[in-house]
Amino acid sequence: MYRDFKLRSALIQNKQLRLLPQEHVYDKINGVWNLSSDQGNLGTFFITNVRIVWHANMNDSFNVSIPYLQIRSIKIRDSKFGLALVIESSQQSGGYVLGFKIDPVEKLQESVKEINSLHKVYSASPIFGVDYEMEEKPQPLEALTVEQIQDDVEIDSDNHTDAFVAYFADGNKQQDREPVFSEELGLAIEKLKDGFTLQGLWEVMS
Repeated sequence: MYRDFKLRSALIQNKQLRLLPQEHVYDKINGVWNLSSDQGNLGTFFITNVRIVWHANMNDSFNVSIPYLQIRSIKIRDSKFGLALVIESSQQSGGYVLGFKIDPVEKLQESVKEINSLHKVYSASPIFGVDYEMEEKPQPLEALTVEQIQDDVEIDSDNHTDAFVAYFADGNKQQDREPVFSEELGLAIEKLKDGFTLQGLWEVMS
């Protein structure tokens, strides 16, 4: 009903319009002629925030529901019945041209003005009968950024450890070095690399 152009639907109950969710009646006009036939049909006109509805007084099932979503134009035109409200529906809904006779002329002009106003409001903010809530707006990136705290860490430079690592970092070593007798230790040891002494290595280990 919010989107579809309807003819001969179950719109009326006990002479009252069956309202859709979030629909409100802004005006109800009695004595409105539907000019779809040569004689015209007398009925009642409802103007709501969602659509325009007309039904025949003698037969409630003879009716039409025109949602604002499907209205192409709303005008006052001259007809063989005098000035009339003419509503043209969109091509998507069938491209209907419907005429309604509203008396007096002042009421006709007032109704056209009201329909045009409601149509503009609906076009800017359509109603489809669904309630929704906007999710909480996310916080900006600046609000989520935490200032980095520099840890108070003191790095102890150990020259002895560097010497120990350098001694064993011998990537080109293919085999053990030849043994030599150490007078300091009184036993045979692997020959030391150039630039290293037993005293220096003992200081690393101690």
